[in-house]
Amino acid sequence: MHQENNIKLSIIIPVYNEDQYILKLLDELKYFYNSDENEIIIVDDGSTDNSLIIVNQYKNEKDYNFLLKVIKIEDNLGKGNAIQEGLKETVGEYILLMDADLELDTKDSKEMSQIIKQNKEIKCIFGSRYLSGKLKKNNYFFNNLIGKINSLIFNIFFSQSISDVHCGLKILHRDVINNIKLSVKDFGIEIDLASQIVRNNFFIYEYGVSYYFRTKKQGKKITWIDGLKSFYYLLKARFFDNSVQINLSILYSSIYMSYVGSYFGMGNGKILFVIIFFIFGLIIGINYKLIPTTIIFLFILLGSFFGNGNGTTLSILVFFILSIFFNTYLKKLFLKTKFKYLF
Repeated sequence: MHQENNIKLSIIIPVYNEDQYILKLLDELKYFYNSDENEIIIVDDGSTDNSLIIVNQYKNEKDYNFLLKVIKIEDNLGKGNAIQEGLKETVGEYILLMDADLELDTKDSKEMSQIIKQNKEIKCIFGSRYLSGKLKKNNYFFNNLIGKINSLIFNIFFSQSISDVHCGLKILHRDVINNIKLSVKDFGIEIDLASQIVRNNFFIYEYGVSYYFRTKKQGKKITWIDGLKSFYYLLKARFFDNSVQINLSILYSSIYMSYVGSYFGMGNGKILFVIIFFIFGLIIGINYKLIPTTIIFLFILLGSFFGNGNGTTLSILVFFILSIFFNTYLKKLFLKTKFKYLF
């Protein structure tokens, strides 16, 4: 009999109409994870094919050593919802998230689990389809382009350097799970998860994985529309899911950076610079709290009193750069004091 307190690794697999792949996946899981220290949680997200029947038949055969749990969701509510339901049932120290469609190699998930178990400092590893020299098959240019653009935007918004925020293969320590609260129900879960990990100051490591893209005929569920929807989730995660203090800082810095932009260009060019600096102000507000962003504003205001014409523009830029260095110095100065939360 399986003892849940022996479980070290919990594997969550959302399933929606995968009857042509699910048996092969279960066999691969048996090959790589056939230990009583592992639990596999299959979350059937309202499948209308034979996926659930196949999984239950496999479970009844009991020709494996891992603990197999099956969760049935009546209606198809989305990958994010399935993951959240699966998380409620996990007991392992580590939680592995993977898809059921075999686009990603189960062997890579095993390698990732070994790495995180061997290094206690690592709390989170994301698979990346864009790293390493492993096998790849992907002939859908637009989907690939949107994925890379989303990763770039995520990096800008959250000061990260992640190559593949949308990869479905991830492994997390229990500490990470205990510090986040997921809410997105569809494919936007990847952005919801990554943004909360970063906000809680966990470092995201990446591991190159193989990738075998499926066509729509082969059962591909995500579309370019989901890719476009992810832009909304990026904006929501960065500019709305914040504390009141950060939202005030974003509003404040975007206004005064628009003012800075008004010193550049003429006519339509001036409007363009105002828009660019407004966006830049949003990014400043994300990364600096009210006191540091006020310091930036005061430095810029001081710089505007010097020079004439282009000289004033240059002076503003110089004082802006000086304000960044000054804030960095203050942050280090107050880092070990009770006032560190101000910076």
